[in-house]
Amino acid sequence: MGLPSQKQVIELLDGEFARAGYEIEEVKINASARPPRITIVADGDRALDLDSITALSRSASELLDRVDAGAAPYVLEVTSPGVDRPLTAEKHYRRARGRKVKVTLSDGSQLTGRIGETRDGSVCLVVREGRRQDYSVRELRLGDIVKAVVQVEFSPPDQRELELAGQTAEEAPR
Repeated sequence: MGLPSQKQVIELLDGEFARAGYEIEEVKINASARPPRITIVADGDRALDLDSITALSRSASELLDRVDAGAAPYVLEVTSPGVDRPLTAEKHYRRARGRKVKVTLSDGSQLTGRIGETRDGSVCLVVREGRRQDYSVRELRLGDIVKAVVQVEFSPPDQRELELAGQTAEEAPR
């Protein structure tokens, strides 16, 4: 027997991932790799930490083994979308609340700011004004955003900036 299709993997595992609080964003099947590889990209409102990845991997493996008992060996990988994934849907912005993001707008302008509340097709972005720690909140329609990518931060965010994004230091993404 060969590898399951993307559709079969999603149909088989979608309910299990949903019960754990995650959704399958993408399934990649590489039959030409040695050994073949099935990669499941999952995301949710809670961070996909190592314990969650381990639990999802185990349950996915068990379910796939039941269906494909005689299948050739393959590598199963469960992973998160990664920080470099562009934000393309309202749920991505909601899940990235508190994170710093670089945004390109439809008029060609760019902004860098911290994601605040997302609702009704728009997102609040906390942006720095000038060189000082003065911040303002800009509400952007998601339809006006051409590209948005989370930025990697090595320093903790400013407390005032977090407050404007609707977060506390304890809630801030790590």
